[in-house]
Amino acid sequence: MKNSPEVLQTSTAAAMTLKYTPGRFFRNARLDALNLLLTYDGGCKANCAYCGLSKSRESTPGDKTFIRVDWPTIELDDIIHRTKEHGKHLQRVCVSMITHSRAFDDMCYVMRRFSDETDLLISGLISPTMIRDRDTLEKIRESGADKIGVAVDAVTEELFNELRGPGVQGPHSWDHYWKVVEWGSDVFGKFNVGVHLVVGLGETEKQMIQAIQRAHDLGAKTHLFSFYPEPGSGMKDSKQPPLGHYRRIQLARYIINKDLGTFANMKFNGDDRIIDFGIDTEDIIENGEAFMTSGCVGKTGKVACNRPYGNERPSKPMRNFPFLPEAEDTVMIRSQLKDYSDIVEEE
Repeated sequence: MKNSPEVLQTSTAAAMTLKYTPGRFFRNARLDALNLLLTYDGGCKANCAYCGLSKSRESTPGDKTFIRVDWPTIELDDIIHRTKEHGKHLQRVCVSMITHSRAFDDMCYVMRRFSDETDLLISGLISPTMIRDRDTLEKIRESGADKIGVAVDAVTEELFNELRGPGVQGPHSWDHYWKVVEWGSDVFGKFNVGVHLVVGLGETEKQMIQAIQRAHDLGAKTHLFSFYPEPGSGMKDSKQPPLGHYRRIQLARYIINKDLGTFANMKFNGDDRIIDFGIDTEDIIENGEAFMTSGCVGKTGKVACNRPYGNERPSKPMRNFPFLPEAEDTVMIRSQLKDYSDIVEEE
């Protein structure tokens, strides 16, 4: 197996966009940002319980799914060539580290290649465990990135330690992750850091929304993902979060990220589920943008990293819309927002 930076893994959506894989997107969705992942013979050295890249997962590194879909391995030179040929509508590329000793230098190399050879905006999804200090982030910016993502994922220290740290003999530190968010906001500028949070790892709605507010107060946007039980992972038998749970968090995230309201003004019931968002949400729900994929923006100022169907099969109810919801979608969303049951439609 070849290693990065000579080769990279690409999401299935990216492989389709660059004509490596045949297929069409359901409801004519379109990918606006390439998602690329560094890959090595030894795989990721972390052991996160929910992750498809975990070192303890029952699979070989090149064959592992990640956020539900396959990530085929392709040569960097050819990815750049096909980006120029087939990706003229693309606005951004995100280069993702894994926890590996070579990942930082290789990510910077790939970023420089895209900066020199394409006109795409560049993001880096970094592994804070491999980031020593603020100066390390400066090197990422100097390599061409204007934004970074920090995948905190689990929203309480207890859950983080249980799923990413000592509980799974993992190397990650809760305090260091949030310190890197602070450094990143300083280096890249306010709201040019995206904090990834995974809904459905055992948190309450209140805990999730507290974390969204914490990120916002540090000058970072929040990008939401819905937990998916990766086969062979430590959480393979866990369920996805109920759609009502996810929709309410999406709405709260939008309100906080748009400075329309705060966690302090929201109200929760005895189960820590949100029952009052602190503002009139009618126009926000009707507009639908709150329920679209959250990610780094592109040249238009709208989200480019829209990851079509990364959280759900096209045949299932959409969790992250890769386009603006239509009228019939809005009717469904309204119903889901009012659903406080624990019923989950399995994938």
